Amino acid sequence: MKKFLVPVDFSDASINAAKYAVALSNDIPGAEIILYHVYSRISFSTLTSKDEGSRHKVSEAELNEIKSKIGEGKDNISVEVEDGSFVESLTEYALGNKVSMIVMGITGSSRITQVFMGTNTLNVIRNAECPVMIIPSEAKYNGLKKVVFASDFHDVARTIPFKYLKRVLDTFHPKLDILNVDSEHYIELTPEYKIEREAMEEKLGEYNPHFSFLRSYDFLEGISSYVEAEEMDAIITVPRKHGLLSQLFKTSHTKKLAYHLRIPIIAVPA
Repeated sequence: MKKFLVPVDFSDASINAAKYAVALSNDIPGAEIILYHVYSRISFSTLTSKDEGSRHKVSEAELNEIKSKIGEGKDNISVEVEDGSFVESLTEYALGNKVSMIVMGITGSSRITQVFMGTNTLNVIRNAECPVMIIPSEAKYNGLKKVVFASDFHDVARTIPFKYLKRVLDTFHPKLDILNVDSEHYIELTPEYKIEREAMEEKLGEYNPHFSFLRSYDFLEGISSYVEAEEMDAIITVPRKHGLLSQLFKTSHTKKLAYHLRIPIIAVPA
């Protein structure tokens, strides 16, 4: 059974992510959706235990209301409310309950909000032991038929977690494009890149990937153009400390990409 954990803070972005997850689950037999809310005791330090219990019930009631609106008649949606630290509670719950993927919204019209949402998203990605799907505020589910895996093609056999990547591909069964954006590509690819491509083909050959190599001095501009031109439904990437892909999850770059694209980004744990 596939379990999708959707953190809900009752913002429009989180509710949209929940809608996306519910629609996505319709295409996955046996999929389960968990709407999850964390409230902080620190924010309500003056509350008595009775008041705190009331807050738990209110949060649970609000989640159930969302559940009834976005999943009317569906029996694969449950709700869960906990108190604690958002990132720590979320990632521990995901691990303890064998969650297949975290699906979370991201938004922010002001600079302060963008920094806050970006930080929460980054911290979840860094700490989660399962893939995290980031849903831009304007994203609508139209199927995941075509996905692009963005790779820097540096030591792929050692640095790409193929086990997790294959789980994502086996869940959605999309057409797979593998894209490398690099400023050094000219007419022909270097021998080093050809070797890395062969290693990638050996690991992912069963998915019949299509390889694309794009010369661009701006990684984000290159991948954004590719996504639009090829009508991709999602981007898959492996954030890590070094290499070209780390640009994607630096705070400023995350905002540029996640806030301006209308398709999800799936971060696979390194």
